[in-house]
Parts: sequence; C-alpha cells; structure tokens
Amino acid sequence: MAQDPLTLYKLIVLYMLNRVAFPMTAAQVSDFVLEREYTNFLTLQQVISELAESGFLLSETVRNRTFLSITAEGRGTLRYFQNRISETIRQEIDAYLRENEFLFRNEVSILGNYYKSTSGEFEAHLVAKDGGITLIDLTLSVPAEEMAAAICDNWQKKNQEIYKYLVEQLF
Repeated sequence: MAQDPLTLYKLIVLYMLNRVAFPMTAAQVSDFVLEREYTNFLTLQQVISELAESGFLLSETVRNRTFLSITAEGRGTLRYFQNRISETIRQEIDAYLRENEFLFRNEVSILGNYYKSTSGEFEAHLVAKDGGITLIDLTLSVPAEEMAAAICDNWQKKNQEIYKYLVEQLF
C-alpha cells in the first residue's frame, strides 16, 4: 500500500519528539530531515504547521527559536501509526538522537527572552534548566532593547559561568 509522503514526514517528526524527554527546536528536527534529504524545507515547515494545527504538537517561539513538543494526541496517533515508519528510518532517528542528546538538551535548557515592561524598561528573562529542574530563573531590567538582546545572547554563551559564580558567591 502506497503511503502519502506528507503522512510519513509527520510521523517522522512525531517519532522524533516522542523519543526525547524535552522540547526540540524546529532547527534540530529540520537538521535531521534535511540532511537525509527526506524532503525540502518548505514541505517540512508545512508538516510542522499542520501537526500544530491538528493539536499533535505544541509549537512555541521564543526570540528566534521555535520549540516543538509532542502532545498526548500526538502520542496516541503515533502509537497507532508508528509501524508506517520503516525500521531503517526509526534506527536513523534513534542514532541521531543518541549522538546529539546532550547538545540538544543543553540547547533547549538555556532560555533567554526579553520584552518591554509596562514601566518602559526592557526585561531580560533568563532560565537554566537541567532535566526539567529549574536551576536559575532570573529577570534583569535594563533601559535599552539592545542591552536586553545582548544579555539574552550572552546568557546562551556564559550561563554555566554565571550560575557557578552565583552559587559560589551565595553559598
């Protein structure tokens, strides 16, 4: 029985999201699908959009990154149709996730976002998580948007140093 390619791509995305215990970025999912040339970028974006519209995955954009996570409905659908993904593709996904799990987990565990507060200041909201546990949740108020953006960017690079410094100073 021939299978609609879009259905296969949707199942691949759901399978990937189901195999990890944290949200993945759209870029992480895209890297896998595009590197193996399963489909092109525009089709993959359509697939992700349709999965989100159908309630099979949650999509949340923070600054310039989109985080994807599977919903209970997505898990149920995957359980029912998972056998439509070839064993080879499942093995490729599992190997890709095993090889990159630490990197992926770190990417989605360090969050930095900023917004304009009601006082007119900009607030940079910084979070570091480890295994679902929030290690630090910090909000800094600054007068300019450029400062808030720089703080968020630097948080991605220097979060471990900052966390270590705070613990050393406060303990």
